[in-house]
Amino acid sequence: MNGVLARVNPLVLVAVGLLALVASLGVRSLLTAVITSCAYVLAMVLMLPARSGHPLRFITVVLGGLSVAYSTWLLGGGQLDVAATAGLRIVVLALPGVAVAPLIEPMALADQLGQRLRLPHRFVVSFAAALQRFEQLGQTWQYLSRARRARGFGPGRGPISRARHAASVTFGLLVTTMREATSASIAMDARGFARARQRTWAEPVPWTRTDTAVLVVGVLLAAVPYAAEVLTA
Repeated sequence: MNGVLARVNPLVLVAVGLLALVASLGVRSLLTAVITSCAYVLAMVLMLPARSGHPLRFITVVLGGLSVAYSTWLLGGGQLDVAATAGLRIVVLALPGVAVAPLIEPMALADQLGQRLRLPHRFVVSFAAALQRFEQLGQTWQYLSRARRARGFGPGRGPISRARHAASVTFGLLVTTMREATSASIAMDARGFARARQRTWAEPVPWTRTDTAVLVVGVLLAAVPYAAEVLTA
C-alpha cells in the first residue's frame, strides 16, 4: 500500500468523507456535477493505495447513482440533464466514503477521537469495540454456516431451503453477537470504565504534514462545485 491515503490517520479519512457531503450540496448543474465527480475520481486514483479493499465496493456507488438518476428521470418529466445531475450528486457524496472506508482502523480511530477530540473514553472504547465486532460479522457468518453444514443442516437447492438456512444463521449470528457484547461490557466494567474519570492512552497520536496536506486537499475538493458554479455562471 503505497498511496498517500494509507499514511494518514483515520480522523483525516473521516473528515474527507464528511467533506464530500458539503461538496454534494453544491452540485446544482450538470456541468458542475461532471467537474466535481471528475475531480474526486482523479483524486482517488492518485491518492488511493493499490490494495485498499475489494474493487467491487465501487459498484454500490454506481448503482446508487444510476438508481437516483433513473427515478429522477422517471418522476421529473424525462429531463436527462436533471437526472444526470442527481445521479452524479450521489456519486460525489458516496465515492470518498466508500473509497477510504477500508483504510480506517478502529483502534487508531479511537485513539484520535479520545486524545485529539477529547471525547469520553468510555464512548470511544465502546465505539471501537463495536467497529471491530462489525468487521467480524462476515467471518462469524461463515463459521456458523460451516458448523451447520458439518452437522448436516446445510441449505438445499431450493429457494425455501436457502431462506430457512439464512434465517437460522442470522438468528445464531444475533445470539453470538449479543454474547460477545455482554462479555465486552463485563470486561470494560472490570477495567474501571464505569467509574474511572481519567484514563491514560497506550499509544501517541501524532499529526504529520501528510495529514495536513490530505485535509487541505479534502477541503479544496469540497470547494470545487462552488467554484465551478461561480466560474460558469
